[in-house]
Amino acid sequence: MKTSTSHGPHENLVWQSPATGGTSTRRNQTHPGPRLARVILRVALFSYLSITALNIISTDLSPATATAATAALIVVFLIQMRHSAPGAGRRPVREKALTLGVQFLLTYLPLFVFHAQWGALGGFLSGSLLLLLPSRPAWILFTAVGLSMFLPPLLGGQGLVDSIYLCQSTLLTGLVVFALSHLAEVIQEVHDARGELARLAVTRERLRFARDLHDLLGFGLSAITLKSELVHRLIPTHPERAVQEVDDILTISRQSLADVRRVASGFRDMSLAQEVTSAESVLNAADVAVRVEVATAELSRQVENALAAVLREAVTNVLRHSRATRCAIRVTTDRERVTLSVDNDGVTAGRRDTSEHGGSGLGNLALRLREIGGGLDSGTRPYGTFRLRAVAPVAVSEPAGTAVVPTDTGRDGE
Repeated sequence: MKTSTSHGPHENLVWQSPATGGTSTRRNQTHPGPRLARVILRVALFSYLSITALNIISTDLSPATATAATAALIVVFLIQMRHSAPGAGRRPVREKALTLGVQFLLTYLPLFVFHAQWGALGGFLSGSLLLLLPSRPAWILFTAVGLSMFLPPLLGGQGLVDSIYLCQSTLLTGLVVFALSHLAEVIQEVHDARGELARLAVTRERLRFARDLHDLLGFGLSAITLKSELVHRLIPTHPERAVQEVDDILTISRQSLADVRRVASGFRDMSLAQEVTSAESVLNAADVAVRVEVATAELSRQVENALAAVLREAVTNVLRHSRATRCAIRVTTDRERVTLSVDNDGVTAGRRDTSEHGGSGLGNLALRLREIGGGLDSGTRPYGTFRLRAVAPVAVSEPAGTAVVPTDTGRDGE
């Protein structure tokens, strides 16, 4: 499968469909943001651990005691890194209970030997509780761990101020550990979401491109087919008129090629007046009596593009899905809204386009009109007629929100 790239803010995105076994490479996988957040977290945890290590080294310890304390500090650091990893709170309950139990023992048992010098590790335990447990029990235990650190300084013969300091520093350390760990995970999720939005933007652009190709080419190809059949009939009896029709076919084909190039390059401006003229010409060539009533006003670019596409699709459907002999095209405007309606006869009840290339033009156009605050409805009317009606605001400064929901009760497969 060909690799597709998006331009603009996502120009570094490379995407291939997972359905075809392709892979996706996202710039945010190597973005420094999540990686920097993890580095800051590791440095902060190591710094807190170093404070405890310096406190222990400052006391007279036997080699065996120093070795045991060092081993305990390393184990606590590794456990805390696991607790601070993304998704740690979603791990199995048994695993969380085991690691929290080991951390609890390595936090409180050494207090009987090192007293307040070991108290900084209470901050790691309180932070882990916030990271792994549900909110209410986590905050209750977090507070309990902080208050428990009020006792070691008193048991070691230190004053009340030292007890308050250790209690406060434990709670503060726990909050820092929780905040840095959670922040690193949030940053990773944000960058993952950014990559997902980039892929969605690529998909949306593909759909837009497909809709525009359908809207632009459906009319041209139908007109070429119609005029080619007409030329085939005219050659034996009216060769001069056949030559004129061939010239029209060349003109339409060149216009269709230009339309494709405009879509591919991102410029899709269409003229409603030109589309009315083209529609009248093609319908006359198909022996359809056309009545045109156009009261135009100055329309914004989005509105004119949408209405021109609606008219092109409507005429295409008249040629493909009916045996029309009459067609009326009306464009009316008031101070705020413009209305385009196309009425034709020759509709067969229950007629459907069963070809595999039936398309979904009306659905695409309804979506386009909703984006600018307009609406589209269509359906059969008395005496075998069909009406397609599009309404849009005269001016649009930005894509609008909701609109009229189309009720496509007529021909299917446009």
